[in-house]
Amino acid sequence: MELVIGTKAWSTWSMRPWLVLKRTGVVFHETLIPLRQADGASEAAILKHSATGLVPVLKDGDVVISDSLAICEYLAERFPDMGLWPRDARMRAYARSAAAEMHSGFASLRGECPMDLTMWPRAATLSEATHKDIRRIVKLWTGLMTKFGGPWLVGEDWGVADAFFTPVATRFKSYGVKLSDFGDRSGAAARYAERLLDRPEFQAWLAGVG
Repeated sequence: MELVIGTKAWSTWSMRPWLVLKRTGVVFHETLIPLRQADGASEAAILKHSATGLVPVLKDGDVVISDSLAICEYLAERFPDMGLWPRDARMRAYARSAAAEMHSGFASLRGECPMDLTMWPRAATLSEATHKDIRRIVKLWTGLMTKFGGPWLVGEDWGVADAFFTPVATRFKSYGVKLSDFGDRSGAAARYAERLLDRPEFQAWLAGVG
């Protein structure tokens, strides 16, 4: 199995399926393509692996999958005993909803606070649109942990939904975001963010940041 990823300091979309694949414990080959190279060199390198010209890309025999969420869905089916999605159908629906919201939303936070694991913490002036994104994330995290008891987003097992929000936790740390300023009165969201960054999968990713 091979996972083609971009620069570890920057590529949030690469991080998500990498964390999930690492969680499975399967041995895989990592192909790292430096991003932001001049003259389209990054895209040209990626196109050798995927027609989309984007990372990540998973190769499993003759199966080639692009898009981080699609890769995670494939891995959850490939390794059903790992509990990457909750086994309970109701909990699984909530977890998928949270991952999908991250997959398609929070554009302002992404734009104003790009992930850079080589720089943390640093101050940033955030717009009201980004404030709104952060408040929504706090509400989502605390709501799900209250509903399902934590310590992870949807219950006792770390899974795909948690992988999807791990880059968000890095952003909060990098840009000095205090979640208590955005509705996290109990501190539950801040503690969850800390747990995400303490995970062995994330620590292994961080160790590979050049």
